[in-house]
Amino acid sequence: MVITDSVVRLLEGVIEKESHQNESFTDNLLDYPVYTKPQDFRGMKVPEVLLTGNDKLIDDWKHEQAIERTKRLRPDLYKKYLGEE
Repeated sequence: MVITDSVVRLLEGVIEKESHQNESFTDNLLDYPVYTKPQDFRGMKVPEVLLTGNDKLIDDWKHEQAIERTKRLRPDLYKKYLGEE
């Protein structure tokens, strides 16, 4: 099923092209952290910026988090992102 999903989603018309722009590894970056309700779960709090409703600030935060997460967890991808490889 995983292979089928991976292949079928790339066929034209299955998923909108814009949807592919925000997937992991699109720009050699890992995904940003994802949060759910409640806003405070066992001491893990949703960052305030995500609660603002300001799409520009939220998009900027997500991009920054993706960069930092990639830098920390996948230095090889981070180098590709920077164009060093």
